Amino acid sequence: MTFARPDHNSDLDTIPRMPAWVTSVRAETPEDVAFLSGAALAQLHLVLGRDCVPLTLLRDRLALRAAETCVGFSGRPERAAELRDAVHLLRPGDSPGPAGEVYLSWRRAVERPVPVKALHRALPTFDRARLAGWLDAGQGAPVTRAATVLAAVLTQAPRADVAALILADAALAQALGWDTAVPLLAAGLKRGDLRKRGDDLALACHRAAIASAIEAVRLAADMARRAAHLKSVAPKLRAKGAGEAVQMFLTRDAVAPSALPLPDRAARRLCDRLVDLGAVHELTGRDTFRLYGV
Repeated sequence: MTFARPDHNSDLDTIPRMPAWVTSVRAETPEDVAFLSGAALAQLHLVLGRDCVPLTLLRDRLALRAAETCVGFSGRPERAAELRDAVHLLRPGDSPGPAGEVYLSWRRAVERPVPVKALHRALPTFDRARLAGWLDAGQGAPVTRAATVLAAVLTQAPRADVAALILADAALAQALGWDTAVPLLAAGLKRGDLRKRGDDLALACHRAAIASAIEAVRLAADMARRAAHLKSVAPKLRAKGAGEAVQMFLTRDAVAPSALPLPDRAARRLCDRLVDLGAVHELTGRDTFRLYGV
């Protein structure tokens, strides 16, 4: 992801915090809401430009939040833990199920730059020409453009909530000059918002952008600290393949020991060692079929 880099040092102590006047003000008028969403997104832009922020990992974790919201919109009961299991414990040839497919779509949408080829990989049921047409439907300022794309998709494909929200975030990223989508709007919208159109939908998207940008800034700062700690303990790991394993933890929301480039027993020992060092956490609370993440 390409961002304008600040001139001052990018370290953990200088990650910009979201200003209190953004987080505490209750905006009532559409003009105030639009102003605050612009301020929140501008602050997020600065944070995402920091070298210490693990962008790939952040996008992957935000993709999980977006998928959880979309699955909830469909009335399914799966939450983050079940979505992780559906994808990260998937065996070759197995189906991840409807909820797992939603999560995979979001993960694929943030793995590569925004162009239509990447979106088609995330949304293979739609042809590239249709995706391109939807993505180009938006005009104007970033959030307005995203809302227009969202409405265009839902008007032509009323049941395509996931596609609409992925394309809206892709349009938002393009308008902000980001080369890869950052899942923001889905987690901040309510199911009823997807039935709105025009100014009402734009206002809902502005409110979603404020809430999600605030959370993304907080999460980015937290993940930067966690990533720095993992990097600091990496030299203590002597297992062959440990360096590659560390890079996997720095880019994925969750990792199964079986996915690491080590024999099974060595992979489990490495995960236990990283937990002891406080560098990763076990995410499931189970004794078997465990998943680990920063």
